[in-house]
Amino acid sequence: MSTNPSTRSVKFSDDERGAWSSDRPRREGAVRRPVDVSTRCRILTPSDRLRYSPGSLLLIVSPSAAERDRFAARVLEDRNAYLSLDKVRALLAGRVSAAQLEERARELLDTAIGRRLESGETVALGVDGLAADAREPYVRMAHAARRPRHLILLEAGRDDADEEARAQLDELRRALVAGELGDEGIQTALRLSGGTVAEVKKIVFRPPPRDE
Repeated sequence: MSTNPSTRSVKFSDDERGAWSSDRPRREGAVRRPVDVSTRCRILTPSDRLRYSPGSLLLIVSPSAAERDRFAARVLEDRNAYLSLDKVRALLAGRVSAAQLEERARELLDTAIGRRLESGETVALGVDGLAADAREPYVRMAHAARRPRHLILLEAGRDDADEEARAQLDELRRALVAGELGDEGIQTALRLSGGTVAEVKKIVFRPPPRDE
């Protein structure tokens, strides 16, 4: 005589099938939650030589695009890693209509960044704008590719910024100092203002040196 307990099937009505289950495909039309990219953000101090891992995403943010670009040209060891919307606009000027220029420039920039990150190449990006939504798409790209994410806030050019940009700069500075940029997925952040801008002489993307 079998000692196994008897079993019986249980049927659920359609109204009882609303709970989520990992072993069942997502219901059609269900809203997909954004991936959580939050992490711990370490606040760096200025030094003459900054070292980041190869294949990182480095966001350079400033109220002045001109100051941002000059800083990048001065300190980046690998200048080919530097991308910005202005650089792409310049490449497309005269090749596409003025009406299409902005859209095409953004498409090409996003494609170039995505490809570089997927292939493990370094990206130093001059970000247009100071608000979090200007950074988010690129942080998510890097997170999806499992690449490190870093940010440098360059406050040069504040006096020439309009009221809205200064307010956004103040909020970004506050979040950086409070360590809140980790909520955006930023792993390290550095603030440069006044004389600390000149302290940075070189930014390299290399593995840490091996101990002899």
